[in-house]
Amino acid sequence: MPAPLGAHFDGRGVNFALFSQNATAVDLCLFDPNERHERHVIRLPCRTDDVFHGYLHGLLPGQQYGYRVHGPWEPSHGHRFNPAKLVIDPYAREIAGRIRWNDSVYGFRRGLQRDDAIDRRDSAPSMPRGVVTRTDTPDFTPSQNARQLSETVIYEAHVKALTMTHPALSEAERGTYLGLAHPAIIDHLIKLGVTALELLPIQAFVDDRFLVEKGLVNFWGYQPYNYFAPEPRYLGDGGTGGLRFAIRELAAAGIETILDVVYNHTAEGGPTGPTLSFRGIDNYSYYKLKPESLREDVDCTGCGNTLDVANPRVMQMVLDSLRYWVRSYGVAGFRFDLATSLGRAPYDFWHRAAFFQALRQDPVLARVKLIAEPWDVGHGGYRLGGYPYGWSEWNDQFRDNLRGFWRGDHGMVGKLTQGLSGSREIFNPSGRAPQASINYAASHDGYTLADVVAYEQKHNHANGEENRDGHGHNLSRNYGVEGPTDDRAILSLRARQTRNMLATVFLAQGVPMLLMGDERGRSQGGNNNAYCQDNAVSWMDWAHDPDPELAAFVGNLSALRRRCPSLRRRHFLSGARVDGTELRDVHWLSPDGTEMDGAAWDDAGRQAFGMQIGNDIEGAQRVLVLMNAAETPCEFRLADAIGGPWRRVFDTTLAAGSVPPNTVPLVKEGGSVPVAPRSVLVLKAPPVPITDECGGTA
Repeated sequence: MPAPLGAHFDGRGVNFALFSQNATAVDLCLFDPNERHERHVIRLPCRTDDVFHGYLHGLLPGQQYGYRVHGPWEPSHGHRFNPAKLVIDPYAREIAGRIRWNDSVYGFRRGLQRDDAIDRRDSAPSMPRGVVTRTDTPDFTPSQNARQLSETVIYEAHVKALTMTHPALSEAERGTYLGLAHPAIIDHLIKLGVTALELLPIQAFVDDRFLVEKGLVNFWGYQPYNYFAPEPRYLGDGGTGGLRFAIRELAAAGIETILDVVYNHTAEGGPTGPTLSFRGIDNYSYYKLKPESLREDVDCTGCGNTLDVANPRVMQMVLDSLRYWVRSYGVAGFRFDLATSLGRAPYDFWHRAAFFQALRQDPVLARVKLIAEPWDVGHGGYRLGGYPYGWSEWNDQFRDNLRGFWRGDHGMVGKLTQGLSGSREIFNPSGRAPQASINYAASHDGYTLADVVAYEQKHNHANGEENRDGHGHNLSRNYGVEGPTDDRAILSLRARQTRNMLATVFLAQGVPMLLMGDERGRSQGGNNNAYCQDNAVSWMDWAHDPDPELAAFVGNLSALRRRCPSLRRRHFLSGARVDGTELRDVHWLSPDGTEMDGAAWDDAGRQAFGMQIGNDIEGAQRVLVLMNAAETPCEFRLADAIGGPWRRVFDTTLAAGSVPPNTVPLVKEGGSVPVAPRSVLVLKAPPVPITDECGGTA
């Protein structure tokens, strides 16, 4: 049968189906475990609508297999078929083994100036294989009661880095999918208020040859060669069942799982890269090629190639893969790496590209969380705000403006307040809500938050590229000493600035995202590109906590956000009057209590401001956020126009943040409140009475 694609066991045998528009024949190769060469080769007998297929009666799950695909070797026409190269089924649900790097895995003879000469060496001894699995019985469907984005707090983490050193986990659990299900890990996330665990790539990926030759690995996982199989190195004793169990246990604790997925490129690189799967199956169909030179890939990703999602069959593979992770594993959403490349139709980005349209109408995928990294490295690749309804986006402008404001840059107030109010100017034109903005101070790509306040220069020497890798746009400050120090004043200031940036993330409209370990002061020693560091540089240090109250601070921030609907509005702030009152949904305040006017907004040296906000839910408490990035204290007058009385509830000068109830007096209308240097103060007022049509109060 030509459908479904892949290898499917029906209880009596296995049906194999592989798409290739330009191949002439396909050989199925069956392997015994640990054997270098196939024991059987079967020519797939049928071809239907460019799908080669065949059925083997009596074949059982666990069988290892691969393909040899016949066709023209014509690089100048975009064809790179080479049956000497074993290729992985793009639909394989499990993978056995790893790539053993040598020249045999390349389709052409390396060392020549051009890639015209075909390499006839057999690559099978150096290649992993697909594994036939039992028939999936999809039992997960996106719940109608899935957590709303307005209630979501994302924690970006790495399977191994999060679990590798935790003392409560057994040796067998550490570094595995099953480790994610350990009560100690789940309890930590719950205490932080996390509702979604976003995992760095776990679709099968390779360690680049140049890294292996340096004794390094591709730790982050952004080099996929299969989109259905979980990365084998994290399987442990639990196998794929361990991953399913972990996702179920997290869900039972109220924590959704989001996968970081890499459908923009594959591990095969450019024309001089290896032949692992797609290139040998149908290079012309799977990759975007330059129209003027079909031997060359269009590289919008910086990784040598760009997957051609505009091709219907390639789009089908991506959609089938996404649907598989939702229905078979229970994944609740996806973060799309370099997502702009997915909307190139065929070469320029379009917010109505077929891929976006297909997702929106898909009965399964239209109900999961979709998050874009809204850029790639191609022409016109930076598309923040350019994605369609139903998508959220990583907001790097929020990150940069937050860092710039707190390190003391001038002219940042207007930029920061845009982010605090949900980046309306960016996301409202597409008809989306504040939840389109994923707000963060740090992510896997760049400094950890602890390093943002400890380093001004990147220190990436361990990566083996003479510190040339990684970017220099860090917007960081070391406060007098580069890296570690025993100076208590510097350490105290770094701790305060860390808290200020975390508070800004959680107090902003939109969806907050926390990087793994930022709640424990995790440092990478100034390495802002630790993609190849599978060691203590990247792992969470569960034994040492340089700031023991910081996790409680984050948990208290999450709790404050949950208690205050004003901090998670479903609609943008507009300055509109609140019904029946003189209040508006937002007031931007100068320290003297007056509304910020044009002169105030134009004051590049301004470092203190206030934001008083209401909600689009009747009766919600109003919140007043006062921010002071200056090195001197600031007295804020609470003008009558914003009502009151006000109660202090959160203060970044306190190690755990929360102000104990009834420990400080209320501040009445017209009163004033001191705001310490480099700090955030949050106050709450009673709900605004709702006036009924007869002039009374409800």
